[in-house]
Amino acid sequence: MEFEFETLRALGLTQAVASRVAQLPTSDLRLARVIEAQRDCYTLHDGRVEQPARALPRLVEQLQARAEPLTIGDWVGMQVDVHGQAWVVDRVDPVTQIARRANDGRRQPLASNVDAALLVMGLDADFNSRRMERYIAMVRASEVAPVVVLTKLDIAPNARERVAEMHARLPATVPVLSVNALSRQACTEIGPWLHAGQTLVLLGSSGAGKSTLINTLAGAGQLTGGVRSSDGRGRHTTTARSMHRCAQGGCIIDTPGLRTFRPDADAQTLAATFDDVQALAHQCRFRDCRHESEPGCAVRAQVNGDRLDNYKKLMRDAQRGDMTPLERIEQRSKWKTIRKAGSQRAREKRT
Repeated sequence: MEFEFETLRALGLTQAVASRVAQLPTSDLRLARVIEAQRDCYTLHDGRVEQPARALPRLVEQLQARAEPLTIGDWVGMQVDVHGQAWVVDRVDPVTQIARRANDGRRQPLASNVDAALLVMGLDADFNSRRMERYIAMVRASEVAPVVVLTKLDIAPNARERVAEMHARLPATVPVLSVNALSRQACTEIGPWLHAGQTLVLLGSSGAGKSTLINTLAGAGQLTGGVRSSDGRGRHTTTARSMHRCAQGGCIIDTPGLRTFRPDADAQTLAATFDDVQALAHQCRFRDCRHESEPGCAVRAQVNGDRLDNYKKLMRDAQRGDMTPLERIEQRSKWKTIRKAGSQRAREKRT
Protein backbone atom coordinates (compact mmCIF):
# COMPACT_ATOMS: atom_id res chain seq x y z
CA MET A 1 0.00 0.00 0.00
CA GLU A 2 1.39 3.39 -0.99
CA PHE A 3 1.07 6.35 1.38
CA GLU A 4 2.86 9.59 2.24
CA PHE A 5 4.45 9.17 5.65
CA GLU A 6 4.94 12.88 6.37
CA THR A 7 1.35 13.71 5.43
CA LEU A 8 -0.05 11.03 7.74
CA ARG A 9 2.43 11.81 10.51
CA ALA A 10 0.21 14.78 11.34
CA LEU A 11 -2.46 12.18 12.18
CA GLY A 12 -0.11 10.24 14.45
CA LEU A 13 1.46 7.78 12.01
CA THR A 14 4.64 6.26 13.47
CA GLN A 15 7.32 3.98 12.07
CA ALA A 16 5.96 1.14 14.20
CA VAL A 17 2.52 1.44 12.56
CA ALA A 18 4.00 1.96 9.08
CA SER A 19 5.93 -1.31 9.37
CA ARG A 20 2.65 -3.15 9.95
CA VAL A 21 0.89 -1.63 6.94
CA ALA A 22 2.87 -3.93 4.63
CA GLN A 23 1.24 -6.93 6.33
CA LEU A 24 -2.20 -6.10 4.89
CA PRO A 25 -3.09 -8.69 2.23
CA THR A 26 -4.68 -6.13 -0.15
CA SER A 27 -2.48 -3.45 -1.69
CA ASP A 28 -4.97 -1.30 -3.66
CA LEU A 29 -6.26 0.47 -0.54
CA ARG A 30 -5.86 3.95 0.90
CA LEU A 31 -4.41 4.25 4.39
CA ALA A 32 -6.61 6.26 6.77
CA ARG A 33 -7.21 6.66 10.47
CA VAL A 34 -10.43 6.33 12.44
CA ILE A 35 -10.89 9.79 13.98
CA GLU A 36 -14.45 9.28 15.27
CA ALA A 37 -16.47 6.21 16.18
CA GLN A 38 -20.21 6.00 16.88
CA ARG A 39 -21.56 2.45 17.04
CA ASP A 40 -21.03 1.03 13.52
CA CYS A 41 -20.39 4.40 11.84
CA TYR A 42 -16.90 5.86 11.54
CA THR A 43 -15.19 9.00 10.32
CA LEU A 44 -11.91 8.41 8.50
CA HIS A 45 -9.10 10.83 7.65
CA ASP A 46 -6.47 10.03 5.00
CA GLY A 47 -4.29 13.07 5.67
CA ARG A 48 -6.15 15.27 3.21
CA VAL A 49 -9.89 14.87 3.73
CA GLU A 50 -12.20 13.21 6.21
CA GLN A 51 -15.28 11.23 5.26
CA PRO A 52 -17.90 8.97 6.85
CA ALA A 53 -17.45 5.24 6.37
CA ARG A 54 -18.84 1.82 7.23
CA ALA A 55 -16.93 -1.39 7.80
CA LEU A 56 -17.40 -4.39 5.51
CA PRO A 57 -19.58 -7.04 7.22
CA ARG A 58 -16.82 -9.60 6.64
CA LEU A 59 -14.33 -7.46 8.56
CA VAL A 60 -16.83 -6.78 11.36
CA GLU A 61 -17.37 -10.53 11.86
CA GLN A 62 -13.62 -11.25 11.84
CA LEU A 63 -12.84 -8.55 14.43
CA GLN A 64 -15.78 -9.48 16.67
CA ALA A 65 -14.66 -13.11 16.67
CA ARG A 66 -11.31 -11.89 18.03
CA ALA A 67 -12.99 -9.49 20.50
CA GLU A 68 -11.23 -6.61 18.73
CA PRO A 69 -13.90 -4.34 17.18
CA LEU A 70 -12.84 -1.19 15.33
CA THR A 71 -12.31 1.78 17.59
CA ILE A 72 -10.97 5.32 17.59
CA GLY A 73 -7.30 5.57 16.64
CA ASP A 74 -7.23 2.45 14.44
CA TRP A 75 -5.37 2.64 11.12
CA VAL A 76 -7.34 1.02 8.31
CA GLY A 77 -7.27 0.28 4.61
CA MET A 78 -10.24 1.95 2.89
CA GLN A 79 -11.91 1.93 -0.52
CA VAL A 80 -14.57 4.17 -2.05
CA ASP A 81 -17.22 2.46 -4.21
CA VAL A 82 -18.86 3.79 -7.38
CA HIS A 83 -21.55 5.48 -5.27
CA GLY A 84 -19.02 7.45 -3.26
CA GLN A 85 -19.48 5.34 -0.11
CA ALA A 86 -16.26 4.76 1.84
CA TRP A 87 -15.69 1.26 3.23
CA VAL A 88 -13.21 -0.04 5.77
CA VAL A 89 -11.79 -3.13 4.07
CA ASP A 90 -9.04 -4.10 6.51
CA ARG A 91 -7.40 -2.97 9.73
CA VAL A 92 -3.74 -2.56 10.58
CA ASP A 93 -2.97 -4.49 13.78
CA PRO A 94 -2.69 -1.84 16.52
CA VAL A 95 0.68 -1.27 18.18
CA THR A 96 -1.05 -0.43 21.48
CA GLN A 97 -4.66 -0.56 22.60
CA ILE A 98 -6.35 0.49 25.82
CA ALA A 99 -9.42 -1.58 26.65
CA ARG A 100 -11.62 -2.45 29.61
CA ARG A 101 -13.88 -5.35 30.57
CA ALA A 102 -17.65 -5.04 30.80
CA ASN A 103 -19.61 -6.57 33.69
CA ASP A 104 -20.20 -9.72 31.63
CA GLY A 105 -16.50 -10.06 30.78
CA ARG A 106 -16.72 -8.69 27.23
CA ARG A 107 -13.69 -6.73 26.03
CA GLN A 108 -14.38 -3.07 25.14
CA PRO A 109 -11.55 -1.22 23.32
CA LEU A 110 -11.28 2.48 24.23
CA ALA A 111 -8.50 3.70 21.90
CA SER A 112 -5.83 2.23 19.63
CA ASN A 113 -2.28 3.26 18.70
CA VAL A 114 -1.90 5.58 21.68
CA ASP A 115 1.50 6.75 22.94
CA ALA A 116 0.43 8.32 26.24
CA ALA A 117 -2.74 8.53 28.31
CA LEU A 118 -3.64 11.76 30.06
CA LEU A 119 -5.39 10.53 33.21
CA VAL A 120 -7.58 13.50 34.09
CA MET A 121 -8.92 14.02 37.61
CA GLY A 122 -10.40 17.09 39.23
CA LEU A 123 -8.96 18.48 42.45
CA ASP A 124 -12.53 19.06 43.69
CA ALA A 125 -14.93 16.32 44.82
CA ASP A 126 -13.73 14.14 41.91
CA PHE A 127 -10.34 13.64 43.60
CA ASN A 128 -9.58 10.02 44.51
CA SER A 129 -5.97 8.86 44.68
CA ARG A 130 -6.94 5.17 44.89
CA ARG A 131 -8.86 5.43 41.61
CA MET A 132 -5.87 7.12 39.99
CA GLU A 133 -3.63 4.23 41.04
CA ARG A 134 -6.00 1.82 39.29
CA TYR A 135 -6.03 3.97 36.13
CA ILE A 136 -2.23 3.99 36.06
CA ALA A 137 -2.00 0.22 36.51
CA MET A 138 -4.46 -0.47 33.70
CA VAL A 139 -2.81 1.95 31.29
CA ARG A 140 0.67 0.59 32.03
CA ALA A 141 -0.62 -2.94 31.45
CA SER A 142 -1.51 -1.77 27.91
CA GLU A 143 2.11 -0.58 27.44
CA VAL A 144 0.95 3.05 27.26
CA ALA A 145 2.73 5.79 29.24
CA PRO A 146 0.50 7.36 31.96
CA VAL A 147 0.51 11.11 32.62
CA VAL A 148 -1.58 12.33 35.58
CA VAL A 149 -3.35 15.64 34.92
CA LEU A 150 -5.03 17.23 37.93
CA THR A 151 -7.50 19.90 36.82
CA LYS A 152 -9.40 22.73 38.55
CA LEU A 153 -6.26 24.03 40.23
CA ASP A 154 -7.84 27.49 40.20
CA ILE A 155 -11.08 26.63 42.01
CA ALA A 156 -10.50 23.62 44.29
CA PRO A 157 -10.16 24.75 47.94
CA ASN A 158 -7.67 22.01 48.96
CA ALA A 159 -5.79 21.92 45.66
CA ARG A 160 -2.24 22.25 47.00
CA GLU A 161 -2.70 19.57 49.65
CA ARG A 162 -4.21 17.14 47.14
CA VAL A 163 -1.44 17.72 44.60
CA ALA A 164 1.11 16.98 47.32
CA GLU A 165 -0.81 13.81 48.29
CA MET A 166 -0.76 12.56 44.70
CA HIS A 167 2.97 13.23 44.35
CA ALA A 168 3.67 11.39 47.63
CA ARG A 169 1.52 8.39 46.75
CA LEU A 170 2.48 7.70 43.13
CA PRO A 171 5.82 6.37 41.83
CA ALA A 172 8.31 9.09 40.87
CA THR A 173 8.33 7.70 37.31
CA VAL A 174 4.73 8.88 36.72
CA PRO A 175 4.49 12.59 35.75
CA VAL A 176 1.92 14.55 37.80
CA LEU A 177 0.73 17.85 36.29
CA SER A 178 -1.62 20.27 38.04
CA VAL A 179 -3.36 22.71 35.68
CA ASN A 180 -6.16 25.15 35.16
CA ALA A 181 -7.77 23.57 32.09
CA LEU A 182 -9.03 26.97 30.91
CA SER A 183 -5.55 28.53 30.88
CA ARG A 184 -3.09 28.47 27.97
CA GLN A 185 -0.50 27.48 30.56
CA ALA A 186 -2.00 23.97 30.29
CA CYS A 187 -0.60 23.79 26.73
CA THR A 188 2.86 24.53 28.08
CA GLU A 189 2.57 21.89 30.80
CA ILE A 190 1.34 19.15 28.44
CA GLY A 191 3.42 20.35 25.47
CA PRO A 192 6.22 17.74 25.83
CA TRP A 193 3.69 14.99 24.94
CA LEU A 194 2.10 16.84 22.00
CA HIS A 195 4.78 16.85 19.32
CA ALA A 196 4.15 15.57 15.79
CA GLY A 197 3.51 11.86 15.45
CA GLN A 198 2.28 11.50 19.04
CA THR A 199 -1.25 10.39 19.96
CA LEU A 200 -2.71 11.03 23.40
CA VAL A 201 -5.99 9.87 24.90
CA LEU A 202 -7.90 11.57 27.70
CA LEU A 203 -9.35 9.22 30.33
CA GLY A 204 -11.26 10.14 33.47
CA SER A 205 -14.68 10.41 35.03
CA SER A 206 -17.44 12.76 33.89
CA GLY A 207 -16.92 16.30 35.13
CA ALA A 208 -13.14 15.94 35.48
CA GLY A 209 -12.55 18.61 32.81
CA LYS A 210 -11.57 16.48 29.80
CA SER A 211 -13.61 18.41 27.23
CA THR A 212 -12.46 21.74 28.67
CA LEU A 213 -8.87 20.57 28.36
CA ILE A 214 -9.49 19.43 24.75
CA ASN A 215 -10.83 22.90 23.91
CA THR A 216 -7.70 24.52 25.35
CA LEU A 217 -5.23 22.13 23.70
CA ALA A 218 -6.91 21.77 20.30
CA GLY A 219 -9.60 24.47 20.08
CA ALA A 220 -12.03 21.63 19.43
CA GLY A 221 -15.27 23.33 20.46
CA GLN A 222 -16.32 20.39 22.60
CA LEU A 223 -19.46 20.92 24.69
CA THR A 224 -18.81 21.31 28.40
CA GLY A 225 -21.11 21.17 31.40
CA GLY A 226 -21.21 21.77 35.12
CA VAL A 227 -20.95 19.26 37.92
CA ARG A 228 -23.21 18.43 40.85
CA SER A 229 -22.22 20.35 43.95
CA SER A 230 -22.86 17.28 46.14
CA ASP A 231 -20.30 14.91 44.62
CA GLY A 232 -18.59 16.71 41.75
CA ARG A 233 -19.99 14.28 39.15
CA GLY A 234 -20.55 15.44 35.57
CA ARG A 235 -23.35 14.79 33.09
CA HIS A 236 -21.63 13.00 30.18
CA THR A 237 -21.41 15.98 27.80
CA THR A 238 -19.09 13.85 25.60
CA THR A 239 -21.02 10.90 24.15
CA ALA A 240 -18.70 9.70 21.36
CA ARG A 241 -14.95 9.19 21.01
CA SER A 242 -13.29 11.71 18.69
CA MET A 243 -9.74 12.70 17.67
CA HIS A 244 -8.47 16.26 17.39
CA ARG A 245 -5.25 17.72 16.03
CA CYS A 246 -3.24 20.15 18.17
CA ALA A 247 -1.22 23.14 17.02
CA GLN A 248 1.94 21.56 18.47
CA GLY A 249 1.60 18.70 15.98
CA GLY A 250 0.18 15.87 18.09
CA CYS A 251 -3.27 14.27 18.12
CA ILE A 252 -5.51 13.93 21.14
CA ILE A 253 -8.51 11.62 21.63
CA ASP A 254 -11.49 12.65 23.75
CA THR A 255 -13.58 9.91 25.38
CA PRO A 256 -16.85 9.81 27.36
CA GLY A 257 -16.49 9.76 31.14
CA LEU A 258 -15.56 6.42 32.66
CA ARG A 259 -18.02 5.03 35.18
CA THR A 260 -15.97 1.85 35.57
CA PHE A 261 -12.55 0.82 34.31
CA ARG A 262 -12.16 -2.91 34.87
CA PRO A 263 -8.76 -4.25 33.82
CA ASP A 264 -8.22 -5.94 30.48
CA ALA A 265 -5.09 -7.76 31.62
CA ASP A 266 -4.18 -10.85 33.59
CA ALA A 267 -3.14 -10.65 37.24
CA GLN A 268 0.55 -11.14 36.45
CA THR A 269 0.63 -8.21 33.99
CA LEU A 270 -1.22 -5.91 36.39
CA ALA A 271 0.98 -6.92 39.33
CA ALA A 272 4.06 -5.86 37.35
CA THR A 273 2.74 -2.27 37.24
CA PHE A 274 3.10 -2.00 41.04
CA ASP A 275 6.89 -1.75 40.99
CA ASP A 276 7.31 -1.26 44.73
CA VAL A 277 5.13 -4.25 45.67
CA GLN A 278 6.91 -6.52 43.18
CA ALA A 279 10.37 -5.48 44.39
CA LEU A 280 9.53 -6.02 48.06
CA ALA A 281 7.73 -9.33 47.41
CA HIS A 282 11.11 -10.99 46.80
CA GLN A 283 12.06 -10.13 50.38
CA CYS A 284 9.03 -11.83 51.97
CA ARG A 285 9.77 -14.88 54.12
CA PHE A 286 7.42 -17.10 52.11
CA ARG A 287 7.66 -17.40 48.34
CA ASP A 288 3.85 -17.65 47.98
CA CYS A 289 3.15 -14.78 50.41
CA ARG A 290 -0.26 -13.16 49.82
CA HIS A 291 0.70 -10.06 51.88
CA GLU A 292 -2.14 -10.57 54.33
CA SER A 293 -1.32 -12.05 57.76
CA GLU A 294 1.81 -14.07 57.00
CA PRO A 295 4.81 -13.44 59.30
CA GLY A 296 7.85 -11.81 57.74
CA CYS A 297 5.91 -10.03 54.98
CA ALA A 298 8.19 -7.26 53.63
CA VAL A 299 5.40 -5.77 51.51
CA ARG A 300 2.98 -5.27 54.40
CA ALA A 301 5.78 -3.79 56.51
CA GLN A 302 6.80 -1.09 54.00
CA VAL A 303 3.93 -0.40 51.57
CA ASN A 304 1.11 1.98 52.52
CA GLY A 305 -1.87 -0.10 53.69
CA ASP A 306 -4.34 1.73 51.45
CA ARG A 307 -2.12 1.23 48.41
CA LEU A 308 -1.75 -2.47 49.24
CA ASP A 309 -5.54 -2.85 49.51
CA ASN A 310 -5.83 -1.19 46.11
CA TYR A 311 -3.31 -3.65 44.68
CA LYS A 312 -5.28 -6.62 46.02
CA LYS A 313 -8.53 -5.22 44.60
CA LEU A 314 -6.98 -5.00 41.15
CA MET A 315 -5.77 -8.59 41.42
CA ARG A 316 -9.31 -9.74 42.30
CA ASP A 317 -10.74 -7.77 39.35
CA ALA A 318 -8.19 -9.32 37.00
CA GLN A 319 -9.01 -12.83 38.21
CA ARG A 320 -12.72 -12.19 37.68
CA GLY A 321 -11.98 -10.95 34.17
CA ASP A 322 -10.27 -14.24 33.34
CA MET A 323 -13.31 -16.28 34.40
CA THR A 324 -15.64 -17.92 31.90
CA PRO A 325 -19.35 -16.97 32.05
CA LEU A 326 -20.09 -20.30 33.78
CA GLU A 327 -17.40 -19.68 36.41
CA ARG A 328 -18.84 -16.22 37.11
CA ILE A 329 -22.30 -17.73 37.63
CA GLU A 330 -20.86 -20.34 39.99
CA GLN A 331 -19.01 -17.68 41.98
CA ARG A 332 -22.17 -15.53 42.34
CA SER A 333 -24.10 -18.60 43.52
CA LYS A 334 -21.38 -19.42 46.04
CA TRP A 335 -21.39 -15.92 47.60
CA LYS A 336 -25.19 -15.84 47.54
CA THR A 337 -25.24 -19.06 49.57
CA ILE A 338 -22.63 -17.67 52.02
CA ARG A 339 -24.65 -14.45 52.53
CA LYS A 340 -27.84 -16.41 53.14
CA ALA A 341 -26.11 -18.61 55.71
CA GLY A 342 -24.73 -15.53 57.46
CA SER A 343 -28.15 -13.89 57.59
CA GLN A 344 -29.67 -17.10 58.94
CA ARG A 345 -27.09 -17.29 61.76
CA ALA A 346 -27.73 -13.66 62.64
CA ARG A 347 -31.49 -14.33 62.88
CA GLU A 348 -30.89 -17.37 65.08
CA LYS A 349 -28.74 -15.33 67.47
CA ARG A 350 -31.50 -12.74 67.86
CA THR A 351 -34.14 -15.37 68.74
